[in-house]
Amino acid sequence: MGNYEGSNSGQIIVNVDEIPSGFCGAAYLTDDAAGLPGTVTRFEATNEERSFSLNAPVFPIDPNTATPSSWDAIRTLYPSDVRFPAFAEIRGQWTETSLTLYWKTDIGTYGHCVLFRPSEVSVSQIKAQRMNWLDFKKYIAECAEKELLFRGQREPWSLRTSFHRYGRADLSRFLDEDIPLLQRNLSARTRHVFDLTVPDQNGAFLNLAQHHGYPTPLLDWSYSPYVAAFFAYRGLSNHAAAKTPEADCVRIYVFDQSRWRANLPQIQRLLIPTPHFSIMEFMAIDNDRMIPQQAASSVTNVENIEAYICSKESTGTKYLTAVDLPKRDRREVVRELQYMGVTAGSLFPGLDGACEDLKERRFQI
Repeated sequence: MGNYEGSNSGQIIVNVDEIPSGFCGAAYLTDDAAGLPGTVTRFEATNEERSFSLNAPVFPIDPNTATPSSWDAIRTLYPSDVRFPAFAEIRGQWTETSLTLYWKTDIGTYGHCVLFRPSEVSVSQIKAQRMNWLDFKKYIAECAEKELLFRGQREPWSLRTSFHRYGRADLSRFLDEDIPLLQRNLSARTRHVFDLTVPDQNGAFLNLAQHHGYPTPLLDWSYSPYVAAFFAYRGLSNHAAAKTPEADCVRIYVFDQSRWRANLPQIQRLLIPTPHFSIMEFMAIDNDRMIPQQAASSVTNVENIEAYICSKESTGTKYLTAVDLPKRDRREVVRELQYMGVTAGSLFPGLDGACEDLKERRFQI
């Protein structure tokens, strides 16, 4: 992400995926001048050399839907003297850390920018509160009146979707290529055939895939801090936990979603020209895990979610905090969660969950 200059100026976001023949992606431009449409163009080039030149079609972004459109379809929304290009000649150079772009359109507008690849932040930069299990339960009791979301992780990793963790960025390619292939394969295994043109069904389909391990631009949350605690300690054995250094902790993120929703627009669509992070509650179609997990999901086109949320925080407004619990407390925590009914058997209805639950109980892992 960065800014461009030229005959116009504004913000530019470039999402790039590596493919066998080179790379592909999309660029989104938002003009500083009010009353001009946003712009999107897609591109593909080889990576034999660290420079490229290409002609690419250019599309305006419909201000009502935030999706690519044609100029003929939306030109009546703008003054009669506004013109929009049909294509652009683009030249670029790239290194491991930066991308330099120059372009000129068929109507004579031009621009250039230098964008720097964001450094990968794998460890959270949030200073967490360290608590023992008893203190955490007291803390949760004090938060009972707030509409919070919780996410448990075995390590204090930074918040990133599985889609971005796998090195992907181009959501256009994800929707055009990955999702149709996924739908064809899953339709034989689901009772419901999802109509992805219906927003609620599209969201439910993505959420179903996410819950079964497919990389998506969604991130799982729960309204239950105890479900989050289960996931924080899941995958760690009692034996391994007992041997960890005293300072080693699992992480539970606490997100003030009600305040976030009140202050920022929530957008279910993935293809929009500006960064967003939105909380969604999808329908539980063919997804028997959502209700017992008290699940909610976030949808985003942002790789570094933590940095984006923190950028929206002002003095006195805190959206995202974290609590760290000692890994050594695993046996105590899991035993109490079992008494609460928070187990693999309850959270993952079916054979896998039942067997994981019984393994925990009978083999003292």
